[in-house]
Amino acid sequence: MMTYKTLISCRDLAPHIRDPNWAVVDCRFSLDDTQRGRREYRHAHIPGAVYAHLDEDLSGPVVAGQTGRHPLPDIPRFAARLSQWGIADGVQVVAYDDSAGSMAARLWWMLRWLGHDAVAVLDGGWQRWIAEKHPTHGGEEPRQARAFAARPRPELVVDADAVLRRPHDADWRIVDSRAAVRYRGEQEPIDALAGHIPGAVNAPHAENLGPDGLFQSKERLKERFRELLGDAPPARTVFYCGSGVSAAQNVLAYLHAGLGEACLYPGSWSEWIVDPSRPIETG
Repeated sequence: MMTYKTLISCRDLAPHIRDPNWAVVDCRFSLDDTQRGRREYRHAHIPGAVYAHLDEDLSGPVVAGQTGRHPLPDIPRFAARLSQWGIADGVQVVAYDDSAGSMAARLWWMLRWLGHDAVAVLDGGWQRWIAEKHPTHGGEEPRQARAFAARPRPELVVDADAVLRRPHDADWRIVDSRAAVRYRGEQEPIDALAGHIPGAVNAPHAENLGPDGLFQSKERLKERFRELLGDAPPARTVFYCGSGVSAAQNVLAYLHAGLGEACLYPGSWSEWIVDPSRPIETG
């Protein structure tokens, strides 16, 4: 059986939606209305899919003055949730959303972080599934539980202290995945302070997609990242965003382009700014 590790098309997913060895996870979520994704899932979703809530399932508790807005969850608790969703060795996972893969990539990255590489993001997401007139289903759909075995890969994670040491290290690339106006500090609609981590370059995650809502070709993605990052090795390439969610979409695109597995700073900007001693840059 072919294993999908970055992206999968709607056409390739469609024959497997009722295969017990495939797990589809709906990751739709809105920061403005945190229950909207669950409502939309219950109204209509890809048949067989379970629902993953960003705050409740894919994040741990926020600790004021210490964490960002979406800290990583406790590993045993998250592994138990994956088991409940029927995810284990030998199961191909497909995550989707309706926001350019930004939420689905969070689950994609978390599974890879815990050693499960058979996971892909649905290219084009929910919008593409509907546009191609594939079937949908409503209500809740539980899956048969399986035992997920977490095998953490700490080398994929970089913390704030490590980032603090890297801004002017020529061998490292720190990459801000937010929109350019937030990177430059001209607008900050979510967090308390505006700007970016000193030395970071800007690679808005939304620019990995073309006008059709699909990810750009591997060749174009490779060209994009090479122009921004030069020849920095993946182990020294760190992506961050506002809270460690949409940056995972950049990690996905980077791997899909054939450039290797980059690192993620999960705390991201919302964690960076809780410590007033950490420097901030604008412009």
